[in-house]
Amino acid sequence: MSALEPVVAKLAGDPAHDENQRTISEAIGADHGAIDVYSDNIKTASTLQEKIEWRNQFTWALARHAVSEELTLYPVMEKKLGQKGKEMADVDREQHMAVKKDLYELQDMSPDNKDFFPLLDILMTDLHKHIEHESNEDMPRLEDILTREESKSLANYFEKTKLILPTRSHPSAPNKPYFENFAAMLAAPIDKFMDLLRAFPEEGKLGDVSASEPPAVVQKS
Repeated sequence: MSALEPVVAKLAGDPAHDENQRTISEAIGADHGAIDVYSDNIKTASTLQEKIEWRNQFTWALARHAVSEELTLYPVMEKKLGQKGKEMADVDREQHMAVKKDLYELQDMSPDNKDFFPLLDILMTDLHKHIEHESNEDMPRLEDILTREESKSLANYFEKTKLILPTRSHPSAPNKPYFENFAAMLAAPIDKFMDLLRAFPEEGKLGDVSASEPPAVVQKS
């Protein structure tokens, strides 16, 4: 059992059989869509302060999304899809590492730095390559062998796991279960405390694309 599973189970409660609950493909896709919107909002924000807020929101969403996939989705792929699942998960982890390294540089860089937007473009190119692999390879194969209830249960686990994960990029941390579980449990409290000192977009600006709830807004950078 993963070291995080008992904690997540308490947070998740009984996932029940909510007809409106997302499948794992839908949950992953919703995160991808939100991250795209946050990236676009960094570029279109009219002030430096707003760009910083959207950079922080982007970092918060992408960092949690990546680690939650590694802890919940990829182990299921490896278990259910055998050697092919392991190969696909290894590709995904390698793609994640490129994104994490980009995000590590970006997350504290000011948007008025001349290197910021070129780096953001590189990150999004790396991320979209990963999204294409997941959308075309991982998810169709996995959904084919999961029942709808199993898919919903995995989506619930994925979403609840994000609640207790680091909110910043830590590319030097392990990216496989057990070792990553421990690293995440150490990093998350520090990240979450520091988030209270960072500025985020006001809740009303997130619209319908929010990848769950961001920290309370504090007007600092």
